[in-house]
Amino acid sequence: MGVYKIKTYNAIAVSGLDRFPRANFEVGSEMPAPHAYLLRSHKLHGEEVPESLVAVARAGAGVNNIPVAEYGKKGIVVFNTPGANANAVKELVLAGMLLAARGILPGIAYAQSLNTMSDAGEMSKLLEKEKSRFAGGELRGKTLGIVGLGAIGSMVASTALDMGMKVLGYDPALSIEAAWRLSNEVQKMENLHSLLARSDYVSLHVPAIDATKHMINAEALSAIKPGAVLLNFARESVVDKDAVLKALESGQLSRYVCDFPEPGLLNHEKVIAMPHIGASTAESEENCAVMAADQLVDYLLNGNITNSVNFPVVTMARTPGSTRITFSNDNVSGVLGNVLSVLAEAKINVIDMVNRSRGELAYNILDVEPPPNDDVVDVIAKVPNVIRVRVVKAAAK
Repeated sequence: MGVYKIKTYNAIAVSGLDRFPRANFEVGSEMPAPHAYLLRSHKLHGEEVPESLVAVARAGAGVNNIPVAEYGKKGIVVFNTPGANANAVKELVLAGMLLAARGILPGIAYAQSLNTMSDAGEMSKLLEKEKSRFAGGELRGKTLGIVGLGAIGSMVASTALDMGMKVLGYDPALSIEAAWRLSNEVQKMENLHSLLARSDYVSLHVPAIDATKHMINAEALSAIKPGAVLLNFARESVVDKDAVLKALESGQLSRYVCDFPEPGLLNHEKVIAMPHIGASTAESEENCAVMAADQLVDYLLNGNITNSVNFPVVTMARTPGSTRITFSNDNVSGVLGNVLSVLAEAKINVIDMVNRSRGELAYNILDVEPPPNDDVVDVIAKVPNVIRVRVVKAAAK
C-alpha cells in the first residue's frame, strides 16, 4: 500500500487532521476511492459503499448514523471515541440540573422584560418583590440516579458526589473498566425501577440501541418518584416523548431537560430543550478528532483495532523484518486453520499472531516471512468465511 486516502465529512478539528502523517495519507472532503471515512454526524445509511473502504471513524461516541452491522459484514471496521467528549457532556448535565433546580431561565426572561424601565431604584424594588417567584431548591442532599455508568455517567456521578448529592447507579452492562473508575460511594441498584423510585433527578447515559429504545416509557415513569427531574443527554430514542409529556402534565415529572428538541417539547413550560450541544465544545471536538484519527492511523498502518463498535480489540506489536497480514472472518470454527494451511503450503512462516472474536465476527493479525505474493493473498481471500484480507506493509519514512 502506498498512500491511504481519508475522506472527511463534517468539520473535523485541524488538530485531528494533523495526526495523519503526510508521507502515508491524503485527507480531504473530495476523495475518490477512499480507504477510510472520518466523520461526526453525517448519516451513511443508504449510501453506496466503495470497494476501497476498510474503516470508518466517528469523532464521537454515538454511531447511530453508521450502518454498523452492514459494514461489519463487509469487513469494514467502525471506530468511535468513547470518553473523548465525556467532560463536555458532564458539564452540560450539571448545567441542566442547575437550570431545573432553580428559576434561572424564567428569572432571566423576567429581568429582560423590564427593559423599558429607566429608574434603577424602582427596578430594584420590583425585583426584590418578585424574586420569590423564581426561587428553587439546592442540589446538595438530593438523590441523583444515573442510568448508564460508562465514561460520561461515571464522571457525572463523581461531580454529583462532590456537590453533596447522593448517587444511585444502574447499568446492566457495567464493564470491569467502568467499575474500577466508579466511586464506591455510588450505590448500585439492581433494576431500573428501584432507581427511578428513589431519585430526585434521573440522568440517562446509555447508547441508542434496540435494547434501550423507549426504556423510559409510561411504565417506567409510573414508577418514578413524584416530582422528579428527568435529564436526557444520551439520545432521543431512549425516551418515549409522549409518555414524558403525559408525566409532565400529571406532575409525576416536574421537569424534562434534554439535548434533543422534538415537536411537542418546544415552548413547554416544564421542558428545557437544548440544540444537541452536549459535545459542542472546542476541547471536545479536538479530543474526538485526535482520538478518531489516531485509531485510523494505527489500523491502516499496523492493522491494530482499538475502540471499534463491531470488531474486537486486537493489537500486536510489529515483529521487525516481517510482513503483516490481517483478515476478518465469520466467527465459525476452522477458518484460521485453513488460512494457516495456505501459508504453510506456500512455505510462509508465521512469526507471531493474535486472534480475537466478537459476536459473529473475528479478526486476526499475523506477522509472517517471507512476504506473501498476490497469488497467496488471493487464495486466503477465497477461504470460506473469510471476509477481507489486508497486507499491511510498514509505514513510509
